[in-house]
Amino acid sequence: MAKHGKKYTDATRRYDRTQLHTSSEAVDLVKSLASAKFDETVELAVRLGVDPRKADQMVRGTVALPSGTGTDVRVAVFAAGDAAAEAREAGADIVGADDLIAQVEGGMLDFDVAIATPDLMPQVGKLGRALGPRGLMPNPKTGTVTTDVGKAVADFKGGKVEYRTDRHGNVHVPIGKVSFEATALAANLRAVLEELERAKPSAAKGRYFKRVVVASTMGPSIQLDTQRMLAVEDVAAS
Repeated sequence: MAKHGKKYTDATRRYDRTQLHTSSEAVDLVKSLASAKFDETVELAVRLGVDPRKADQMVRGTVALPSGTGTDVRVAVFAAGDAAAEAREAGADIVGADDLIAQVEGGMLDFDVAIATPDLMPQVGKLGRALGPRGLMPNPKTGTVTTDVGKAVADFKGGKVEYRTDRHGNVHVPIGKVSFEATALAANLRAVLEELERAKPSAAKGRYFKRVVVASTMGPSIQLDTQRMLAVEDVAAS
């Protein structure tokens, strides 16, 4: 079991860890309990009632965070010709075709999102061992395999994030920074929950949102009341 520092332990004593909170209460608590000297990331973790081992229960996609992520997202684009020029113009950090593929094969993974044009996917697909475990493999379902690379770059630079269930049915999504206004964090939190609700597989049975918590990088987790977390008045009150 991981050991926590004094600040973390002190934070856990300032609230009831067994209590279920509304979205606005959770966001306020996360902000008040953050004590690191850097601007901590706020992350939402959701345990879904799905079996991700079954293809028809895998939950994966993208969601645009209305308040952005507060993070400089580095985007790599596998493209050539006009598409490569479009990607650079849109602000992509790394652009290339065979040369970029060779760099990744050599261990270069200095980016947060990878986008590819369809014509390069046969070569990019061979990078599965490097990109797959890090969740960086371009995929049509997340809009990262596209002919419209300029829009894709702009979207991810502007606050679009990917989500996917892990092998236990958990989804982890960063929803901003502690320095964000509470209303901004609440808006991002709501956007993710609404997207996960929309993406609910028809094959999923029983309770869908099994556990929902929010926490800052160094802070304790705050558990949300799954019955109230999507209430309009809850977010509006934050």
